[in-house]
Amino acid sequence: MKLTIALICVLVMALAASAQQDHDMTNCSMHKHPVAATGAGSPHSEAVDQRGDQAMGFDHEKTRHHFLLKADGGIIRVEADAATDDTSRSAIRSHLSHIATAFSAGDFDIPMFVHDQVPPGVSVMQSKKDQIRYDFRELPAGAEVVIGSSDQEAIAAIHEFLKFQIKEHRTGDSLTVP
Repeated sequence: MKLTIALICVLVMALAASAQQDHDMTNCSMHKHPVAATGAGSPHSEAVDQRGDQAMGFDHEKTRHHFLLKADGGIIRVEADAATDDTSRSAIRSHLSHIATAFSAGDFDIPMFVHDQVPPGVSVMQSKKDQIRYDFRELPAGAEVVIGSSDQEAIAAIHEFLKFQIKEHRTGDSLTVP
């Protein structure tokens, strides 16, 4: 009985010490390098992937996302990895068609759900929705939404939004406007 009480006391002290260390951010690797919190395999990235699969209706492991920057905006492109994956290709086309319509109306609920935050650029894209074009196009392996504007503030917001997507989805796409 005395051994059990002693063991409980040791565990309580260890938990208390651990809790105290949790509040000390000086030795926290994520505090030193916040990017690590969003790297592949991190809890944040896994949550983004899981919510993304749910919201988009297809498996991110069977598809390729690309977010491409252009001088007048950019492109959201998704393609099935396998040429015979009709299910993913159909879901991609349905999702991106919906995205083009929703974004045109200023509705960014899906990316806000996927990322659990309002992505950078969204507030300007919503306020300038009438100055931004969202053109849906089918591709042999999926689809894309070409986003464009002649309004410089809208273009800057589109670039912010797409750069955020590149980082969050870890696509490796260029963060530089060609």
